Amino acid sequence: MTTGTPPPTARGRSRARTLVPLAVAAWAVLEIWLLILVADAAGGLTVVILLAAGIVLGAAVIKSAGRRAFRNLTETLQRMPGRPGAEGSSQAAPESGRGNGFLMLGGLLIMIPGLLSDVAGLLLLVPPVRTALSRYAERSLDRRMRKAAPGGFSDAFQQARIHRPDGKVVQGEVIRDEPSGPDAGPNDEPRPPLTR
Repeated sequence: MTTGTPPPTARGRSRARTLVPLAVAAWAVLEIWLLILVADAAGGLTVVILLAAGIVLGAAVIKSAGRRAFRNLTETLQRMPGRPGAEGSSQAAPESGRGNGFLMLGGLLIMIPGLLSDVAGLLLLVPPVRTALSRYAERSLDRRMRKAAPGGFSDAFQQARIHRPDGKVVQGEVIRDEPSGPDAGPNDEPRPPLTR
């Protein structure tokens, strides 16, 4: 018996689901190989000191970035209209708040044992690199949002971003403009308001 709907087709694995695990495995093998090379050249104690210093530095960077993000959040919330001491016009987010996510990612990469991840994390600590990556990520996200099909999750996100509701409730009454005459039925009479 056929229902008229085509049978479901099995989707193949996407390229990302195939390549990402391979890239992570290659990264791990390369990190271990570089650590072995450094241990042969400088000694095992040097590698242990480098790894411990990376953990301490990464933790300090993440803590600093978290504090900065929290400070920017409280400043933004204090500038909201309707709050005591808030200015009449809403200002843009401070430039110092840009790139906090990349700063935290840099700290996390420094904490991960390995020399390549340390180099990548240290690059993310450089402000021009963070700013360039932040702008690239913003443009890329904006491009993907525009490309998405209407009616999807991204469309709802776009509408929520554009139409920022302020939560005000407008009270009103709905009035139907229907003709009342001899052909009006018993259900067309005006009804009393609902009360409890």
